[in-house]
Amino acid sequence: MPNAASLTERQKKWFASVREGLQRETGRSLDEWAALALACPETTHRKRLAWMKAEFGLGQNRAAMVLNAAFPPVSDWSQPDALAGALWADPQARAIHEAVRAVVLALPEVIVGQRKGFTAYARRLQFCAARPVRQAVLLGLALDPAFDEALRPAGRSGWSERLLSEIVLSAPGDVTAGVAAWVRAAWERS
Repeated sequence: MPNAASLTERQKKWFASVREGLQRETGRSLDEWAALALACPETTHRKRLAWMKAEFGLGQNRAAMVLNAAFPPVSDWSQPDALAGALWADPQARAIHEAVRAVVLALPEVIVGQRKGFTAYARRLQFCAARPVRQAVLLGLALDPAFDEALRPAGRSGWSERLLSEIVLSAPGDVTAGVAAWVRAAWERS
């Protein structure tokens, strides 16, 4: 389970509902399921997911929760500082991200959700995220790309489907007043 401080209320409710539904609908607690998962002959996460689905009929989210309990990841959401350190290891990308982070954290009620591949920022809902890309930062925003001609439609970035637009920032100086205005507009909509 992720660190509760890095989750929105909506995310906390979702994790709780998945756990409660698992117990209610299967008659087994998460700990009982985790004990069963330890018998899995597979060694990779994807293969273990497939095994849980085939062997027990669990859906994706429930199987992932069970596997996380049975085989706690070495680096996971409950260790946000370790994840951030690994993600932002490149000095150039880290400097750009620090400029983005300063703009984001100047807003009230921001929840930082550190993931393995990106840093997410939410209020009630996720409004932006940052990912390092080739000594730059890809900034995803919960704004329609038509909001500003400098924004491009979001690609397949693996973050929230709420993030409809994105822009690549190549230097800390690229985090301008205009970027701050986009971040604020996305925050206001969350």
